Amino acid sequence: MPEISEKPAVEASSQGKPGIQGRAEYPLQQPIGEKWRLSFWALNITQFQGAFSTNAFQNLLSYMVLGMGLSHAQRDKMLPLIVLFFSVPLVMFSMAGGFLADRYSKRQVIIGTKLMEIAAMAGGMVALSTGYFPLQLGVLFVVAMQAALFGPSKYGLLPELLPEKWLSWGNGIVELLTFLAIISGTVAAGLMSERFHGHESYAFGLLLIIGCSGLISSLWIAKIPAAAPEKKFRINFVADLFVQVKLMRRDRPLFLAVMGNTYFWFIGVLFLQTIFAYGRDSFNAQPQHIALLQAALAGGIGIGSGVAGYLSGNKIELGLIPLGSFGLTIMAGVLGVSPHSFSGAALVLAMLGFFGGFFAVPVNALIQHRPTPDSKGGIIAASNLLSFVGFAVASGMYFLLTTVVHLSPRGVFLAGAIITLGATLYLLYLLPDWFLRLLLFFLTHTLYRVKVIGRDHIPEKGGALFVSNHMSFVDVLLLLSSTDRPIRFLMFQGIYSKPIVKPFALMMKAIPISSELRPRDMIRSLRMASDAIRDGEIVCIFAEGQITRTGQLLPFRRGMERIIKGIDAPIVPVNLHGVWGSIFSFERNRFLWKVPRRVPYPVTVSFGKWLPPTSAPSEVRQAVQELQSAAFAADRSPKFTLDRAFVRSGRRY
Repeated sequence: MPEISEKPAVEASSQGKPGIQGRAEYPLQQPIGEKWRLSFWALNITQFQGAFSTNAFQNLLSYMVLGMGLSHAQRDKMLPLIVLFFSVPLVMFSMAGGFLADRYSKRQVIIGTKLMEIAAMAGGMVALSTGYFPLQLGVLFVVAMQAALFGPSKYGLLPELLPEKWLSWGNGIVELLTFLAIISGTVAAGLMSERFHGHESYAFGLLLIIGCSGLISSLWIAKIPAAAPEKKFRINFVADLFVQVKLMRRDRPLFLAVMGNTYFWFIGVLFLQTIFAYGRDSFNAQPQHIALLQAALAGGIGIGSGVAGYLSGNKIELGLIPLGSFGLTIMAGVLGVSPHSFSGAALVLAMLGFFGGFFAVPVNALIQHRPTPDSKGGIIAASNLLSFVGFAVASGMYFLLTTVVHLSPRGVFLAGAIITLGATLYLLYLLPDWFLRLLLFFLTHTLYRVKVIGRDHIPEKGGALFVSNHMSFVDVLLLLSSTDRPIRFLMFQGIYSKPIVKPFALMMKAIPISSELRPRDMIRSLRMASDAIRDGEIVCIFAEGQITRTGQLLPFRRGMERIIKGIDAPIVPVNLHGVWGSIFSFERNRFLWKVPRRVPYPVTVSFGKWLPPTSAPSEVRQAVQELQSAAFAADRSPKFTLDRAFVRSGRRY
């Protein structure tokens, strides 16, 4: 579990606003107490139960259809009908769920939806005892409506319970347990289909009892006030959706994350539907064996989500999105191109799900983090609605590919791989910096092992000036890998113009600068950096002006003063420790072509407490020097942990 390092205290100024001895202070997120743990795990238990019961009911209906002895044509028409009746209410009522999540306490909404679920399960017992399929579809409609109302409150609670840096970890846990619930529900549906054949209403008696446990766990979630109690309800959910989409489009990464989430559920539901026919046609599998194939896919997503949350390193790791998308393409293509044994198919499906988890975790964390608090519920609801549109489109796509195009189940997997490849390439065309994040992910998990200290000192929003020491040619990459916020670097013109560097410099929106430029060009570069900070971006300058050749800190130049002058934004001192002596630093009279001392090479990136924009270069250099001393002391004394050293070295202003 991630550790929280100490955060700076925020003092009140004489004007009643946060301040530092009369100067501007930039308040940070305050530490979260231990009470969040009970609420977080109670939410997970509630979510697990709901996903288990809903998935068990939906799959139980599917297995009942498979056991009717229908022709392939009749089967391929009825299976999408189940998905359709599940997805339509998710589309119709998601915006209502978002309204409830903003207008009322999310805890109250969750408790209310649990009561609704219990009532639906009681109705399911009646529907299954009659054997009337349309009535069973009606109960499924109500169960799906409950899930639509529950979803925005569930995801909206995460950023209220957890600090931003834990969102990827929290999403990994939620996704892991969700797909474990899907596995359990799928397997349970197969077993109940065999055990209670002809008496399926008994299965709903069990689901009713399990639903009561979810209601009890929801009572342990902390009471959190409503985010927007004055919000008005729009009965026209389509108009409300357009309003939310308009808000999303102002933030391209957020909008593309929502589109990515929609695609994830589209391709996931398409493959889940295909598994029913794939297992029956390829292996003549019975329901319990088909359930194992579905469990392999869902289990892979759950494990991949957990691993993605861990690898994110307390930040939203955008590089996992293209990695997961390419993995989905490859695994789906493998399923479509070559035949497999039952165990081989289960393994490939598990790998398909694993990469799906890599894709889903950062996308969900991004959707939860970027909206403002008062619009979060609405945007999450819109995201859920669009993902459920993906459900419905997947149902139609399955019908089109199997009934109109006459593709086999393997052909559907191959078609999904081709669609995913096209979507991935288009995504990287729109956001090439996500490809850079992918390269950074591999760099920092192979050649380097990066530890980040003081991540709480990185502003979550708004502009800031990072001032760092300069140790090697890869300092830019190490800093980028330590935060999920984009950073614009002032880069030496000679390096910026190199053909191998310029494409990546353009992705990062680096600002070229050089002492050899004309004064007018130099001023233009500094002004560009100032404007970026005013616009809410982070700019980083290596104030020494060159890479150190001794490993010692050089004097800081005065360009940083010109950048931050007249801007109400913080200066964040940054120290890179352990980089000097690595492959790309200057040692043994060369920058490159050195044998690494060890792989991966341990590097520590320390972010110091915020300094006011009026700080002199000497003050900022002293703060960086103190971070460097703390990191050095921690290396020499195993008992003197780096977190404690960092806290002790922090200065208060």
